[in-house]
Amino acid sequence: MLLMVRPFKIPESVLVVIHTPALDVLLIRRADAGTWQSVTGSKDSEDEPFVQTAVREVAEETGLACGPGSALHAGLRDWQLENVYDIYPRWLPRYAAGVTRNTEHVFGLRVPVATPVTLNPREHTEQRWLPWREAADACFSPSNAEAILLLPRFLR
Repeated sequence: MLLMVRPFKIPESVLVVIHTPALDVLLIRRADAGTWQSVTGSKDSEDEPFVQTAVREVAEETGLACGPGSALHAGLRDWQLENVYDIYPRWLPRYAAGVTRNTEHVFGLRVPVATPVTLNPREHTEQRWLPWREAADACFSPSNAEAILLLPRFLR
């Protein structure tokens, strides 16, 4: 029997705040922790551009295509923000020895109202759309909550 060894996660990730023009924000519940969040995920390789990571993670976690040539691509915005934070102890084994901090690059994705979302059940169990302030309050991650609170600024 061949055992597959998962490579360590790269401590560079994206956070993608998916929202409607009316500032309703999509939150998804993590299957492994039960907490609510926006789309997040790590780079697959050191040289993967953050925008490519964002497009891939949105597709993997929500089924939404937002890459070049897609109907949603015009709504994808790089907010030019980065958060650096300590990785929660429970997730440290996913990273190489000695890695304790992650750099998270923030994006927004504007989608039409009633955009259908298809969750990856291995990663997320539920979804909900909430007004932006309520969504920020519901997030487990402080950096996710802060990004949602900045949402009105990025629509100007």
